[in-house]
Order: sequence, then C-alpha cells, then structure tokens
Amino acid sequence: MPGPPSTFRPTDGETAALVTQLVDELARRLAQEAAHPPAEPLDMTEESRRRALVRLRVLADVKQAVRHLEDEVAHTAAASGAGYPEIGQAVGMSRQGARRRWPGLISNSTPHPTPRSS
Repeated sequence: MPGPPSTFRPTDGETAALVTQLVDELARRLAQEAAHPPAEPLDMTEESRRRALVRLRVLADVKQAVRHLEDEVAHTAAASGAGYPEIGQAVGMSRQGARRRWPGLISNSTPHPTPRSS
C-alpha cells in the first residue's frame, strides 16, 4: 500500500506525463461509451475516422472542464491572497498573461499578505 499522498512529489514533467496518460485513457473510455454503432457497417477508414472524431469531441469536453477548474482554483488562490505573479507562475505564464486570462481577479479589496520586516 502506498504511503500518504503528501510523500509523492512528482516533477512538472512527471505530472504532465501522468495526467496525459490518464486523460488519454479516460477519453478513450468515454469515446467508446459515446460512440453509437452506425446503422450500416463502415469500412476501416470510415470507422477509424468516426472513432477519432468522437474521441476528439471527448477531449474538447475534457479541455473545457479543465479550463473551468483552473478558473475556480485561480479565484480561490486570489481570495486566499495570491497575486497575479504567483497565479501566473502556477500555470506557466507571466503576470501579464494571468491578468489577461483572469481580468479583475485581483482587486484592491482582495487581501494581500504584507511582507514583514525583520
């Protein structure tokens, strides 16, 4: 049995590879469930195209869901005091990129931790 989740600290590349693998598997399963068999048999090329298009639709839905989750967590981070530089860094973009992606996310009323002097 694996240890507590907090002991697993993958690198960015490992996380991306793992998520890619999981999303690919999920998309394949969802596409199989969503693909209704055609009324008439298709040749292999047509069947391959049909399956690829169903899978592509599923992946577009996954991308939309991930984008929605990113928006929710960006708002949570901002409400917890994170600024555009931190939020941008977390998603691999600049402060300006984060500001363009989530305009108005950080306002003057959002509490920001103030640096303490020693």
